[in-house]
Amino acid sequence: MPFIMMCGFPSSGKTFYANKLADYFRSLNKNIVILNENPFMKDKNSVYLDSGNEKELRGNLKSEVQKFMSKEDIVILDYLNYIKGYRYELFCISKLYQTPQCVIFPNRTIEECKELNKKKESGDLYSDEIIQALCMRFEPPESKNRWDSTLFVINSNEELPLEEIANTLLNKQAPPPNKSTLNKPLSDTTFLHNIDKTTQEILTHILTLQTNQFASNEVSVPGATEKVKLLRPVNLAELRRWRQQFLTYIKMHPPSDASKVSNMFVEYINNLIL
Repeated sequence: MPFIMMCGFPSSGKTFYANKLADYFRSLNKNIVILNENPFMKDKNSVYLDSGNEKELRGNLKSEVQKFMSKEDIVILDYLNYIKGYRYELFCISKLYQTPQCVIFPNRTIEECKELNKKKESGDLYSDEIIQALCMRFEPPESKNRWDSTLFVINSNEELPLEEIANTLLNKQAPPPNKSTLNKPLSDTTFLHNIDKTTQEILTHILTLQTNQFASNEVSVPGATEKVKLLRPVNLAELRRWRQQFLTYIKMHPPSDASKVSNMFVEYINNLIL
């Protein structure tokens, strides 16, 4: 069940390192699943030119991670993972299944990536413009962030610390579940209806306040004592996606007290508005 998240610029060596990791763990008689974007797109450049296509791609990859995370396999996600909010979402999945994870970050310059891209044998290459754009949007992982831990930075000409990575994944205690992923018995037969209604009311309230240009950074929402920390504007698409993710988690691991749902949803939102 351990999870390895590759992270880096396009053509920075992520696939090379992912295959190295897979070979090493297979030598330890571990089952390996490598997930990448190839099954979900025909042309890299066209996908990354369209934000809608890229969001769909990220959603597909996240679904694949969650599907295999429940298996007795080591899952390697060989993808850019360049958005810290997306890495946090993947981290939440690993917490949900209480499995150790690590992040592998090949640290390369933009120029190095462009050169490596040109040397690829595959005809499906990134254009220089797409590489430049993705690198400019890249949010590098930081070891102080719990969703980027444990972080392994691999500089040019450095070897993968295979034994250290294996020790992190196979001998490290899995992260404890937080309030958003606690596994408690369901006690209310109308629970699903209630959480759907409650989260929708909170979402609508946040959107209404933003539409009215509400000036405060901390927003009170119906049914919650915790406040939403609006550190930046959030759009409907983001809120809908976060709500859907939260509903998926809490339906699988509902709390014993339905009155806690509002505060749990607010906490979940606050963790994503970074």
